[in-house]
Formats: sequence, structure tokens, C-alpha cells
Amino acid sequence: MKKSLLSLLLVVFLSPATFAGEGFDFFKLHIFNNDTREIRSLLNSQVRYANKTNFDKFIATFDKDYVNADGFNLDTYSQLVRDLWETYDNIEYEMTIKDISVKDDMATVSVTETSFAQIPAPHQLDGVLTSEADSVYYLKKSNGDWKVTSDKVISETTSLLYGDAKDLDIKLTAPQEIQAGKEYTASLEFTPPDDVIAIASIASDKVEYPQKQAKEVYRKLPDDNILERIFVSNSDSVNEYVVASIGLTKADISDLSIKLSLTGFGYKIIRVNVVPESREDVNVKDR
Repeated sequence: MKKSLLSLLLVVFLSPATFAGEGFDFFKLHIFNNDTREIRSLLNSQVRYANKTNFDKFIATFDKDYVNADGFNLDTYSQLVRDLWETYDNIEYEMTIKDISVKDDMATVSVTETSFAQIPAPHQLDGVLTSEADSVYYLKKSNGDWKVTSDKVISETTSLLYGDAKDLDIKLTAPQEIQAGKEYTASLEFTPPDDVIAIASIASDKVEYPQKQAKEVYRKLPDDNILERIFVSNSDSVNEYVVASIGLTKADISDLSIKLSLTGFGYKIIRVNVVPESREDVNVKDR
């Protein structure tokens, strides 16, 4: 993909038709594409550094005054990255750059980011970590170098599933965006395997660091395989996570005794962005 994009840019510069239009400003296009290439290179280098867990080079791509839409400054974000890589050092990251907009020394970039990892666990219930997010990056050019000054996650879904839970088609639904202090519904739906007892919970908490453990209240999955909860978004306009927890057990009956064995468990997490009450646009998305 990187080679094809570079080839397309090369064709733009070499095509005679490029210069045929009246009033064409080659110098302006040349500068724009230089910036575009530099921005693309910077973000692609982020992915390379993340895949190698090269912390120093990864953090060096951010501006010292970086603050993201969740309110994390560079120090907090750096510690979050350290903690994540100490816990999971085998995550594979990918980024698809969808759009780059440059104006003077500022740029906005829309991307889709994915990550994947195999997670070993005890009792032969190995797990799989997957994540996908649509995000917007904001960059600034200073002293000839582009740096990331902020970013905003538009939508985000993360799953960590073990054992038989890896084979489930899990749907967790909540508003993608909600006004502060407003009521919203989160819904969890999946069909458990035959002869399996499924329990689940849905919780909600603020996006903060360190992240607090959401309070879980497990319930047996209803006969229609849908579990719902109603939440009230926080009044501080702090973004939230909706966390679904799932457990799968099998009953072994022998000599009039019942033994429950865990066959799968996991978590699915989606983001709910909380906006001040003055904003009216609320979108709902299944993830």
C-alpha cells in the first residue's frame, strides 16, 4: 500500500497533463505534497516504533505540549503507553490513513487504527486481543518538523476474549456520542454455545488514568440472549467506556454431583464520547 501511494504521487508530478491547466501553481502543489508525505511518514513511523515497542522514538513523534481529547497530557499518555507495553509486548499495530488536510503549519489527519495480539492464559484458555478505532490526529509544524499535538477518538471497540468466547459473535451497542448528564442504554447480545450457562454484565465508567475497575454485576443471559442496562452519562463531560464482561460455564453431572467448569470468558469495550449539554447531535452505532 505504501508503494502504491508513492507511485500515485510520482505520477502526479510527472504527468504532462498536470501542467496543462491555466493558472496552475506548481510551487504550491509541491509544498503541499511535501507536507503530506512528511505527515504520512511521521504517522507510519509511529506504527513502526509501536510494533517494536521503541518507547523513546514513539514518544518523540508527539509535541511536548500534547493534550488529547480525553485530557491526557504527554506525561500521562507516556505512562499509559509504558504500562500497556509492559503488560502486552506483542501487540501488532496497523494504521490506515484516510485523509490529510494541511493549512499553513497545521494539519488534520483521519485514520483507522487496528491492533491484534495472542494472549496466553492459564488453564489452556488462550485469548485474543483485538481493537479498532476511527481517530483524528492534529499536527503542528515547528522548526521544520511535524509533531502530533492532539488526537480525538471518534469510535473505538476493543475485545479481549478467551477460550470458547473467542468464537462468539458479540454485539455491544451504545450511543457513539451523548450529552453530559443524559440517560442512555447499552445493549449486549450474543448466542452462547449449546449446553453452556452464560453470565454477563454491563458497566460504565469514565475514561481516565489510572483506569478504575468498573463495578460488575453478573446476571444470567436472558432467553432472548440480550442484556440491557441504562446509564446516565457523567455531568463533567468526560468520555466514558461501556464494558461488557462475559463468562461461559459447562455443568458436568456425575454421581449426583454437579461440577461447573469455565470454558470461556472475556470483555468487550466501546467508547461513548460525552459532550457538553449544548450540543444536540447524538449518533448511535453498533460495534
